[in-house]
Amino acid sequence: MPFTTRQRVILLLLLGASFMFAVDFSILNVALPEAGAGVGLGKVAWITTAYALPAAGFTLLFGRLADVIGRRRLFMAGVALLAGASLLGGFATTPSVLLTARALQGFATAMATPAALSLLTTTFTEGAQRDRALGLNGALLSGGFTVGALVGGALVSLLGWRAAFFINVPVALTILAFTPFLVVETARSRKANLDIPGAVTVTGGLLAVIYAAVEKDLIAAIIGVALLAAFWLIELRSPAPLAPVRILKRPTVKWGNYAGLIVFTMEPAMIFLLTLYLQQVLGFAPLATGLIFGIPGLASVAAGVIAGRFIGRFGSHKVLTTGLAVQGLATLPLVFTGTDRLALLLVIPALFIGFFGHVTAIVAYTVTATSGLPDTEQGLATGLTSMTQQVAITIGIPLLSTLPLHPALTLDVALTLISVLLIHHGLRRRTTQPAKEPATSVVRSSQ
Repeated sequence: MPFTTRQRVILLLLLGASFMFAVDFSILNVALPEAGAGVGLGKVAWITTAYALPAAGFTLLFGRLADVIGRRRLFMAGVALLAGASLLGGFATTPSVLLTARALQGFATAMATPAALSLLTTTFTEGAQRDRALGLNGALLSGGFTVGALVGGALVSLLGWRAAFFINVPVALTILAFTPFLVVETARSRKANLDIPGAVTVTGGLLAVIYAAVEKDLIAAIIGVALLAAFWLIELRSPAPLAPVRILKRPTVKWGNYAGLIVFTMEPAMIFLLTLYLQQVLGFAPLATGLIFGIPGLASVAAGVIAGRFIGRFGSHKVLTTGLAVQGLATLPLVFTGTDRLALLLVIPALFIGFFGHVTAIVAYTVTATSGLPDTEQGLATGLTSMTQQVAITIGIPLLSTLPLHPALTLDVALTLISVLLIHHGLRRRTTQPAKEPATSVVRSSQ
């Protein structure tokens, strides 16, 4: 079924928001050294950590809140907060103000991202329409990261690091101006009671685990695991759970989000390690490094455009495992790179193929993890997928960067390919069981 005119306009608006958040993340990564020096911040890594903690820690909570208080309302609040936080960061003159701005940007991401994704999944009918919409979302998300990497260095060089913050403001204001006229507020969930104990334990647990991964703090890791275990026990007994255990036990939700964890842990970590390799070993300048990633990045945009069609034809199960396998296998040649610039003959094709598989897997895992659920739980489902993405991006780089380049890439390949087998087995068991729920894209894959 083709998109209506209204659906096209809504899609443009929501994809524009996703693109903005992706560009923001990518550009600010380029601007970190200059921003830290500009305000006298010694440990630049805290600029990333200040963003990552709330972005990952509060995503599940805000995803559920979207179901309770309204998705459009929370989406607009998140975009408005991003605009204000970006202004604050652009005018920052001290480390405390800059870190506060980055933390607020993280909160804005946690608020707006799951709300936007749930608006997307409820606007488009499950099946071919939603698959196409999520494919375009994946394309724009990848395009945003690519554009940010390509233009970030030039923008910061020409206008200074503050431009990396200010660029968000006009885009955010445009989205806020059009959203009330284009997007209809969604019906609120009948279960309006919010699970406060569950919200406290899961948010605290995620914050502690992410902090432990970034700062390599064992005590924080123990506290985080204990809080997440408490969250699970609370959800088993709560009359109105934040994340009903039944949804967490769904094979599509469970294996879809596990796939997302692998997708977003391994690939961004590989990109980070390869960035250091290109600059520190092969001696390329930042701008040249951006171009080396940017050209293969075109494959990721293409993958997002056609991934929905792949899913409609082959099913999300097959597309997910195939895309993830391509991502892992394309990383394998990078294990054998040396110190000669001729290594680019290996790096660029590997990135081109790997990015295609990576984005295909992103679209397929999002479809898998959000299919077969009622609209009243789409905020929770998209909150889970967004949380998975944020947590994975946050922990992947500090974990793999503890190893030298080649052992880290070897571990990347091994974990990815082992996960392909696990996901294939888990989803195949689901699709061969008698269907007791509405047909999903994953169910279609077994037909």
